[in-house]
Amino acid sequence: MRGLSRSEVAERVALGRTNATRRTTSRPLAHILRDNVFTLFNGVLTACFLAVLVLGDLRDGFFYGIVVANVAIGVVQEVRAKRALDRLALLAAPVARVRRDGTTVTLSPDDVVLDDVVLLAPGDQVVADAVVLEQTELTLDESMLTGESEPVQRQEGEPVLSGSSVAAGTALVRVTAVGAEAYAAKLTAEIRRHSLAFSELRGATNRILVYVSWILAPIVVVVLASRAFAYTGSLDIRALFIDDRWRDALLDLIASVVGMIPEGLVLLISLAFGVAAIRLAAQRVLVQELAAVEILARVDVLCLDKTGTLTDGTIVLDEVTALGDDARFAQALGAIAADESANATARALRERFAASAGVAARRIPFSSSRGWSGVELADGSAWLLGAPERLLPDGEVRERASWTAAEGRRTLALVQVERLPDDVVDQAGVRPAALLVFAESLRPDAAETLGFFARQGVRVLVLSGDAPDTVSALVRRLDVEGEAVDARTLSDDDALARALATSTVFGRVTPDQKRAIVRMLQRDGHTVAVTGDGVNDAMAIKDADLGIAMGSATPATRAVSRIVLLDDRFEALPSVLAYGRRVIANVERVANLYLAKTVYGILFAVAFAALLVPFGFLPRQLTLVSTLTIGIPSFVLALAPNGKRYVPGILRRLTRYAAATGVVAAATAITVYLVGLRLLPLPEARTAATVALFVVAFWVLCVLCRPLDRTRSALLGAMLLLFAATFLVPFGREFFALEVLPVPAILLAVAGGSLGAVGIEAVYRVARRAGLVFDREPQPGAKLS
Repeated sequence: MRGLSRSEVAERVALGRTNATRRTTSRPLAHILRDNVFTLFNGVLTACFLAVLVLGDLRDGFFYGIVVANVAIGVVQEVRAKRALDRLALLAAPVARVRRDGTTVTLSPDDVVLDDVVLLAPGDQVVADAVVLEQTELTLDESMLTGESEPVQRQEGEPVLSGSSVAAGTALVRVTAVGAEAYAAKLTAEIRRHSLAFSELRGATNRILVYVSWILAPIVVVVLASRAFAYTGSLDIRALFIDDRWRDALLDLIASVVGMIPEGLVLLISLAFGVAAIRLAAQRVLVQELAAVEILARVDVLCLDKTGTLTDGTIVLDEVTALGDDARFAQALGAIAADESANATARALRERFAASAGVAARRIPFSSSRGWSGVELADGSAWLLGAPERLLPDGEVRERASWTAAEGRRTLALVQVERLPDDVVDQAGVRPAALLVFAESLRPDAAETLGFFARQGVRVLVLSGDAPDTVSALVRRLDVEGEAVDARTLSDDDALARALATSTVFGRVTPDQKRAIVRMLQRDGHTVAVTGDGVNDAMAIKDADLGIAMGSATPATRAVSRIVLLDDRFEALPSVLAYGRRVIANVERVANLYLAKTVYGILFAVAFAALLVPFGFLPRQLTLVSTLTIGIPSFVLALAPNGKRYVPGILRRLTRYAAATGVVAAATAITVYLVGLRLLPLPEARTAATVALFVVAFWVLCVLCRPLDRTRSALLGAMLLLFAATFLVPFGREFFALEVLPVPAILLAVAGGSLGAVGIEAVYRVARRAGLVFDREPQPGAKLS
């Protein structure tokens, strides 16, 4: 068959009928930059930094380094993930062998055109939809499209779909659909729409920022009006410009806004995610989105695909039962396995029988139409290996084979015959020699990993495109209870929902049913993770809260997943869970520090505006306190080991506890500042307020470091020394605009701060009993608010 001519190819290329299409392998760089740069957090602090530039003193813009670091961490990590995925896609790119002008040429899949004649051989991937013109025992593996692990046969005139691969045989096929019209392209069209993973930690932070933004505008107006009155004696803001006091007013405004925003919390979350992603990368686990590290800690339902996830896609010999006394059957099996054109099932015999292989004088290759293969040994004995119903006569042996097959295990019969037949086997003349049972090769870590998730209270669902009997037989080997439900019998969503309530194993599940299952579980309040490797898994992986793809998965499936197991190591998931727990537990602990700062920052802005006094702190002084009592300690605490299980309700716990501690801290600092204004100059009053705020904020840190160990005790000691050094070193005092206080002012600041620390201790003890904070693993039945 000559195929298309050069002019016919050129005509189709001119009409755009080529197989070129946009292939999604990873997130576009523009999306990565957009999602990390354009956030509410970045916008507010950028506006404040621009205002600092207007003032001309960059020391008060020290806070903006957090914005830069936060963006850098997110972009660098996600670009690294993008490059890793793109390299995987490049290595997996297929080629096509096409007949043109009577010769065979090898092309990129993009260069295939409509009506091209493509040659298919074992191992080839079908790059475009086509129809079979000629075939020799063509068998296709469509598991990447349907989830069905059993190969399917195709005859002349039948279609073959892009995305499938040739398991055995050869064929000439004519391309019928290319590019976006091909089956695989249509299936992945919706996959290309990217959606961000939901992080409860980031979500809680963003909601707090939204709450802050609601009050930001009125506070800005109030602060400016109060500054105008405080500095000019008039509520007319324009008077600030007449008296040239606008710089002081703007500095107070920046201090108010920066004090209200938990800027370090966003960076802390990104850094904690980033460190976990780097450590997981060392275990060949690629985190595509930083938030994915957290999500697995919240997952309570894990949906697994069988083929490629629980199994590695290979066939292994499970059982051999000898049926006769002729020991030569081992030589026959070795000779069949040694055939270079042997299919996957026959190749599975090599490990056990290769050493005893007999010399083959004649072979008959496997044919799906015959259902058997044959070999004649040099000693003249003839043997057939194939389907029991094709080779065995009715009787006990055939019935035994039927029972085994009904359990979902692939069963073949080896029989001895007088001579190799040409086609149909005379069952009356066969002598049964052995029954062979094959199974899909389980990943060695599958059972242990499933047991781990069961102990962690994570429900595991097996969703497979294979026959229910096959799936049931496999999960029994993994100690998973329950017979598989045939998803074809679930005619509507109600039937599917009822089955989900009682069953954990499903066979013949379609891609649309997988999506429906994920959405039903999410609708019921579950956090769902889905693993898989085929295009048939891609949409469910995309819809899930956490999509996990194998490294050998299709490029589209890897692109929409949040996590990629590069070495196909299923046992890596517990490590991801451990890092997720570390992140979510530690960040919740230290988030209390940041949100307490937000509360007292808001109260500072309101109180100083209402009292018509100069703002109690310069921006750099607030930065000093937050750096030593929140910033540096939080990054140390966030990376510490922590195996505490996820407890729902983070935002509610954070806001209730932080509100109480923030009120205590604000009341302490405001009181000391107001007393100081009556006794001291403004710079010294601000210094006294800074000392008092540090003492009470330091005690907030102390209670959240419990239980203390050497590392946390050393951390607390280091923060005290750094704060003292700031006063003792002239450069530190000058940089943060701190004054050397007289003894009465020092006593005022320390005494006020100590009273505030007593209040913080009382709040902590009440909150701990109410389940608002945990310094250890929460006990079952504990009251959670």
